[in-house]
Amino acid sequence: MSLLPTLRALLIDEIRDLYFAENKLLKALPKMAKAATNPKLKEGFRHHLAQTLTHVDRLAEALTSLGCPVKGKTCHAMLGLIEEGAEAIDVEGPAAVRDAALIGAAQRVEHYEMAGYGTARAFAQALKESSVARLLQATLIEEGATNQALTKISFVVNADALVVDELPPATRKSR
Repeated sequence: MSLLPTLRALLIDEIRDLYFAENKLLKALPKMAKAATNPKLKEGFRHHLAQTLTHVDRLAEALTSLGCPVKGKTCHAMLGLIEEGAEAIDVEGPAAVRDAALIGAAQRVEHYEMAGYGTARAFAQALKESSVARLLQATLIEEGATNQALTKISFVVNADALVVDELPPATRKSR
């Protein structure tokens, strides 16, 4: 059980959780990019990897600004989400179906991150930690944009996957 006696302690705990989560994502995104076959999805994962490096830097800056050591706290939710992403990577079947699974896994990550950043930003605002709130808000905007980009790509990927559904089973290609 964690002792969180103040809202400030809770804010620090949330940021450390996000720091751990983003660092784990740095390892998962290249694998997702490699597994993706849709060029826009592949590029989207690569672009988000570059953004995630910035997110880690912002979280480190936030922790430093709060006078805390820059270290993470195990984020069990992100570990589970990354495991789901690994399952999507290992989907056997047509490429479009695997790409659709990758998008689903990635969007679950984005929604989790948006919730975490929004919560931490609200704590920072309540504590009048405006510089920390600005850092968190900048990342929250980028996470939302990534989610929207994934949604846009999903229209094409899902249409491609639907075509596969309409083929006779013997003609569907795996991997």
